[in-house]
Amino acid sequence: MWAPGEEVAKLTFYGLYALQHRGQEAAGISVADGRQIVVFKDLGLVSQVFDEQVLSSLHGHLAVGHCRYSTTGSCTWENAQPTFRNTPTGSGLSLGHNGNLVNTAELMVRAKELGVDTGQGQGATTDSDLVCGLLAAAAADTGIEQAAMELLPTLRGAFCLVFADESTLYAARDPHGVHPLVLGRLERGWVVASETAALDIVGASFVREVEPGELLAIDADGLRSSRFAIPEPKGCVFEYVYLARPDTAIAGRSVHATRVEIGRRLALESPVEADLVIPVPESGTPAAIGYAQGSGIPYGSGLVKNAYVGRTFIQPSQTIRQLGIRLKLNPLRDVIRGKRLVVVDDSIVRGNTQRALVRMLREAGAVEVHVRIASPPVRWPCFYGIDFASRAELIANGLDTDGVRRSVGADSLAYVSMESLVAASEQPKTRLCTACFTGEYPIPLPEDALIGKHLIEELNAAGRAMDPGSVGASSASVPAGYGAEEAIRRP
Repeated sequence: MWAPGEEVAKLTFYGLYALQHRGQEAAGISVADGRQIVVFKDLGLVSQVFDEQVLSSLHGHLAVGHCRYSTTGSCTWENAQPTFRNTPTGSGLSLGHNGNLVNTAELMVRAKELGVDTGQGQGATTDSDLVCGLLAAAAADTGIEQAAMELLPTLRGAFCLVFADESTLYAARDPHGVHPLVLGRLERGWVVASETAALDIVGASFVREVEPGELLAIDADGLRSSRFAIPEPKGCVFEYVYLARPDTAIAGRSVHATRVEIGRRLALESPVEADLVIPVPESGTPAAIGYAQGSGIPYGSGLVKNAYVGRTFIQPSQTIRQLGIRLKLNPLRDVIRGKRLVVVDDSIVRGNTQRALVRMLREAGAVEVHVRIASPPVRWPCFYGIDFASRAELIANGLDTDGVRRSVGADSLAYVSMESLVAASEQPKTRLCTACFTGEYPIPLPEDALIGKHLIEELNAAGRAMDPGSVGASSASVPAGYGAEEAIRRP
């Protein structure tokens, strides 16, 4: 956010609140006043990290905020963002990153050649900090803006970056535009955010999306745009399915309207005789409304969600995920008892949520439980910033639809087709990344030894020199031997 005369720290805090669903492990805000940059960050939710006293101490005219969902590097204070680096000239640089890079090992080689610290001591061990370090090192010779124009074309993977020195705010989006990044206008400034919902919360008007392959710079002279790569749009279709808020718009399409249309199409594709359609709240609610509209079966609320329990999908450990499912939802027995239910959820990843839900609904008196899923089967891990774990943990990878049905205990199970999902998004399939459903990765992946959440930490611990010729990208497919390793994750 760049807004002279505004309380940028507090506005950024509210913006992060609107984006809390994208990451719950850590939160941070950096502020700059033209002379210095101050960063405040910690592990925890936005409301746990910041209070009135902290926010009142953060003065400046520009700010960078971040909610962390770890995909590279452990869940430590050092890896919380915004990350910060000093340039050789003594100025500072703070950076926040949404996405995940797939050529991190290659960037480490370059960093070592330039003498950039890669977290070998107690420093950060994320791809985000690596980018910040490379930018800061190059800025001594060319300035940050030119350094970014030279570095950004060499990054591979998904990245929405917001970074700042003492006086200028920058924003960049990868050439594929995998995840959303939008530009908004305040009366006295500008805002860049991951979703349009965050613009609404801070009172900014939507201007446009940051284009794939675009770098923005905002300072006292206004806003300027540069192209660092040719756009090759491959937007993440799972943003429409689950990750984005329903009150967000992506590529001009309402996420809520998309999910309702997915549900309507799902009802036409996979009808069933039932008494009531209920959602798995909240992410399954729009699709359940659409299913009810398409099927003519009444819609109802059969599950009550505890609003104070985080999203089970993005918790970092399996134990917490399983506990979270039981804490998160409770059945309305009077509504469910004696009914044939259609239960609509956004996706099945590991199957834990659906298995627990079916059991709870039967215990609450449901006569039949028919599960309908508002996305195709997730069979492939995501390397661009969403936690699907490994292929070995994806329930649909090892089982066909009937096998998954038996595993979760449902009377029937059906997924929406890929064709209907794409049609509901109103985007051409050629402009979408569907890798988690199809295994077709639009951005080439490296060898399996050069990818993983703890790659930087492992290479630092090994203390081995990397051969730059050994870290190039291979074909766009899942790395050979990819099995029990945890997949890359981020909001």
